[in-house]
Amino acid sequence: MIVQFIVNGLITGILYSLLAIGFALVYNTTKLFHIAAAALYVLAAFLFHLFAVTIGLSSLLSALLAIVFTMGVSLLMDISVYRPLYRRNSSNDVSMIASIGIMIVVINMVSLLFGNETKVLKLATQRVYTWGGVMITTPQLIQVTVGGVVILLFLLFLWTNSHGLRFRALSSDSSLYETVGYNTAATRNEVFLVSGAFLALASCLTVYDVGLDTHMGMTMLINAMVAMIFGGVGRFGTCVVGGLSLGVLQSITVYFFSSNWQNAVTFALLLLLLFLRPQGIAGYKQRSV
Repeated sequence: MIVQFIVNGLITGILYSLLAIGFALVYNTTKLFHIAAAALYVLAAFLFHLFAVTIGLSSLLSALLAIVFTMGVSLLMDISVYRPLYRRNSSNDVSMIASIGIMIVVINMVSLLFGNETKVLKLATQRVYTWGGVMITTPQLIQVTVGGVVILLFLLFLWTNSHGLRFRALSSDSSLYETVGYNTAATRNEVFLVSGAFLALASCLTVYDVGLDTHMGMTMLINAMVAMIFGGVGRFGTCVVGGLSLGVLQSITVYFFSSNWQNAVTFALLLLLLFLRPQGIAGYKQRSV
């Protein structure tokens, strides 16, 4: 029985990893606490429902449209709000407050347009696959396949592509990155586009399985932040370590105790980790100047 819970935890961990990467892309490169990522997650979910259920498009096309639209909104947030504040040398606290304001506005607009009630996507009959006593549903199989492939491709992108190298360089030292002549604005555009894609993909994969409502964004964002800190702040690949660890931890907590305890245990261990190893499981100590 515990094997089933561990498998479920790994599948959930893949979704957490996608969210953590989406959040870390912005945080590591701009040092901005991107709270509005929760609104992008909610927006993508309702767009997916709009295209797939209301309009009646295929699941694949609906997900692609939701992802593309969310990428555009993510970039718009940076161009219209974050970047003007950056040019005025506003503090990170001011940017974070602005991000909270964006989140509230976007989520309320989603509620106004689509309603507050919980929605469920019943697009097709879901099969259950069994291997060695472990059961995996069709949505879970899609989550593992799509999420796993995207994560692997992203890790290859970071280490083999010039744009991935620029992401890492901007994350390492933004001042030096600009000093040597790279276009910071263009790289920021790419960062917010890719971040929006990861947030939207995680949203579509999640709501295809469990449904959606306007209040789900903040909970998932908290899990993404915890996964990023678990894995190690400052790097992107460590988000996968943190996401998988968090997913398994929560699942085992449900197995031995109940679902009411998973958040308490998660944050208790997070505090312990921050005291004993603040750089995270696979992170590195930040240099102080």
